Amino acid sequence: MGELLIKENEKKIVVPGEVLATGMDYLPASGAFREDDKIISSLLGIASTNGRLVKVVPLNGPYVPKLGDTVIGRIADVNYSNWFVDIGYAYDASLTMKEATSEFIPRGADISEIFALNDLLVLKITNVTRSKAIDVSLRGPGLRGLRGGKVVNVMATKVPRIVGKQGSMIGMIKDMTGCDIVAGQNGRIWISGQDPESEKLATDAVRLIEDESHVSGLTDRVKAFMEKARGEKK
Repeated sequence: MGELLIKENEKKIVVPGEVLATGMDYLPASGAFREDDKIISSLLGIASTNGRLVKVVPLNGPYVPKLGDTVIGRIADVNYSNWFVDIGYAYDASLTMKEATSEFIPRGADISEIFALNDLLVLKITNVTRSKAIDVSLRGPGLRGLRGGKVVNVMATKVPRIVGKQGSMIGMIKDMTGCDIVAGQNGRIWISGQDPESEKLATDAVRLIEDESHVSGLTDRVKAFMEKARGEKK
């Protein structure tokens, strides 16, 4: 029989070398490894379980692009045939004309008239090579240019908590603030509201989740925070 040393359905901050489970009933996932009959954390992070799987999500760390990620990028450079996009990584991603639009673009056209420097885009990562060349695309559901609003930078590891299960957390923030919100897996959260107050409330809610991502009952805490903030403004 194995023993789980962290509570099921709860998130716990653990340190490298901490034993998370014993026996063979549980399996290590990302951030954990097996040594003899023990599952041990390999990093400083938040431990949780999913069935028999035990994983640890790092508390911090830089964003590392992965195939299929949805990211928020900023146009950093333009040449005659493609755009170079800052996605918060050491290397810019490449967006070709083919992956940017289905419209015909004449040879020699100034493509900065389509997307200019500093424009924000919601993109999908379509390729990451061993040499760190990254390709992105604008062709797919939800992928688009972003106008107005503000970008809030958070740790990429906290984005799943900000989004919530099946989008529950970010959906609640949208409903309670009336803001349009897009979460990039690269740690960029775009928020656009009808007024600065609603954008500030949404931003504060995102920051609260980032700071307290390890706390249980977080959804209720965020909801109460926003209800109190809205009540004080009335």
